[in-house]
Amino acid sequence: MASQVASPSASLHTTSSSTTLSTPALSPESPSTLSPDDLELLAKLEEQNRLLETDCKSLKSVNGSRRNSGSSLVSSSSASSNLSHLEEDSWILWGRIVNEWDDVRKKKEKQMRELVRKGIPHHFRAIVWQLLCNAQNMPIKDQYSELLKMTSPCEKLIRRDIARTYPEHDFFKEKDSLGQEVLFNVMKAYSLVDREVGYCQGSAFIVGLLLMQMPEEEAFCVFVKLMQDYRLRELFKPSMAELGLCMYQFEWMLQEQLPELYVHFQSQSFHTSMYSSSWFLTIFLTTFPLPVATRLFDIFMSEGLEIVFRVGIAILQANQAELMQLDMEGMLQHFQKVVPHQFDSGPDKLIQAAYQIKYNAKKMKKLEKEYTTIKNKELEEQVEIKRLRTENRLLKQRIETLEKESASLADRLIQGQVTRAQEAEENYLIKRELATFKQQSDEASAKLEKAQDAIRELQVQRHKCNPRYSEDFVLQLETELVQARLREAESQCALKEMQDKILDIEKRNHSLPDENNVARLQDELIGAKLREAEAVMGLKELRQQVKDLDDHWQRHLARTTSRWKDSPRRNAVSELQDELMTVRLRGAETQAELKEIKQRMLELETQNQISGNQLCRAEKECSGLREKVLYLNAQNKGLLTQLNETKRKVAEMDCKNKEDVMALRLREADGIATVVELQQKISDLEIQKEEGKVKGQLSNSDSTQYIRELKDQIEELKNESPSGHVPKRTEGLLRPTHF
Repeated sequence: MASQVASPSASLHTTSSSTTLSTPALSPESPSTLSPDDLELLAKLEEQNRLLETDCKSLKSVNGSRRNSGSSLVSSSSASSNLSHLEEDSWILWGRIVNEWDDVRKKKEKQMRELVRKGIPHHFRAIVWQLLCNAQNMPIKDQYSELLKMTSPCEKLIRRDIARTYPEHDFFKEKDSLGQEVLFNVMKAYSLVDREVGYCQGSAFIVGLLLMQMPEEEAFCVFVKLMQDYRLRELFKPSMAELGLCMYQFEWMLQEQLPELYVHFQSQSFHTSMYSSSWFLTIFLTTFPLPVATRLFDIFMSEGLEIVFRVGIAILQANQAELMQLDMEGMLQHFQKVVPHQFDSGPDKLIQAAYQIKYNAKKMKKLEKEYTTIKNKELEEQVEIKRLRTENRLLKQRIETLEKESASLADRLIQGQVTRAQEAEENYLIKRELATFKQQSDEASAKLEKAQDAIRELQVQRHKCNPRYSEDFVLQLETELVQARLREAESQCALKEMQDKILDIEKRNHSLPDENNVARLQDELIGAKLREAEAVMGLKELRQQVKDLDDHWQRHLARTTSRWKDSPRRNAVSELQDELMTVRLRGAETQAELKEIKQRMLELETQNQISGNQLCRAEKECSGLREKVLYLNAQNKGLLTQLNETKRKVAEMDCKNKEDVMALRLREADGIATVVELQQKISDLEIQKEEGKVKGQLSNSDSTQYIRELKDQIEELKNESPSGHVPKRTEGLLRPTHF
């Protein structure tokens, strides 16, 4: 490739420039100082670069010639015969540089950077860019055609943004044109090579500029090297962590070098990313016109992202007076409309101002470490905050669950109290019925006593044998028997009603939960059922006796009826016996009713005791629920206290971080003061050197001794410097400038 560059220059200049080609200005055997021809050539080259940057038509013609082949960018120059003599000198110089690239890059890197800052000729830009980033003969170039056959998940995004990439440039403005197609191919191929980055907006402008200078295969290789070696891959990652670091470093430079403007930005909430993020992502390709942006991209290819920091501060410094008078909206309009056209006449003034900006590489490294530490702390704090939020959410859910349980327990407590009141009312009604039954029992006992008295009277009057009286008495006894049977029927109805009420109370008692005393309740229930069974058996026996007596009474009535029809006055003794039987029958029925009433009283007392036990257990359960609610409230207060303590710790950590940042800034200010003192001493040494030249102290005999003294002084300055760094301006005192 180097031979391809040298051949057109030799063929184009066969007359006066042939002698210039033979001068070994850049060869390893050349003398340490520039020849007069080289000095003249440098001056002509600088002038020609300025003319070329202002000639937009020349740039478009060069861009058009870059669409066809790679190495022919330098060799194909059918229109080069029309170049001026200055252009011919530029071709000669850069042809030598390309041919002897390895030696020039190793031995004369500083002079090489100076030439790049003055501008690379358009015809050499493609090959020089490839040489600067070491993109020649990359193995990935052979894979390019295979990558184009594959399918990328980012194709839709790439297609969408292609129309917005250089929409006014002839090479890209037409839909489905050659420019848009090769731009799509390069972006698609890289999205397949680096799937982590894929495609990011802004990278298409860089690829588009490369395609203006070289074919798509070479542009793809150069773009891969830029992403890998120039920090662009970190800038275009989905997280964009490197962009945040650049914003942090740039903001520090702004605060150090333009403090008034920094304060104004802060007061207007005008963040650094609002105006400078596109500078780092597109290397000013979307900010300045293409000729200015291309010159800045030349320097970026040679020196990296440092030029972005320098040019950014230079832009702010040039516009500081206008920006100080504007609010946030006005500043945005100023950056969008005024800044892009400030350097249309040429970027030389901007580049010169950029290299007057102080840039401390070691300080940038320290800022990178600080930013990494801050981000790690923020990440840890975010993880801790996320954990605390999760715990808070779980605690809230737990509190809601406990509140629901508390509400349920309160409802159960109220329901228990209502049930207890209902049972108390039912107990009161049962007691009233029991008192009524006792009264009836007393009346029955009184009647029984009257009946016994009547029997005794009958026994006394036994011998009188008054048939009429006996008939009246029998009729009275029959009436009383009927009444006794009616009372028996009423007692059975009342007994049935009481049994139904007992069943209802048992059902409601079963519905009340009692987990602790189930066994005891079952024992009580079994005992109550046993007593009920015994009472039922006794009742059955009594009823059987009543039935037997009733049958006997009916037979007796049948016999006595026939007797009274035949002889109503006979058999007085038999009639008295019948009357006695009737009285005994009524006494048995009364005793049966009395036993039933006692049995019922016993059942009601048992049921009352069971209900009292259930009410006691319900009260204990309610008290336990109240204690649980109080415990949950206390636990909730403790959790709230812990949350407040965590917030206080987070606030203390923020204060501590701010104090650390202030301490670091104080140390940085001390370092800057030390560097300023050292620079003052260096300036004194330069003045001494100039005075020595004027007075003739630097003769051929003692120049070596003087240089040795300067080296000793520089060593002393290195020892005095806290960082061990000596500015490049001091090192330039010891070696002459080439080219």
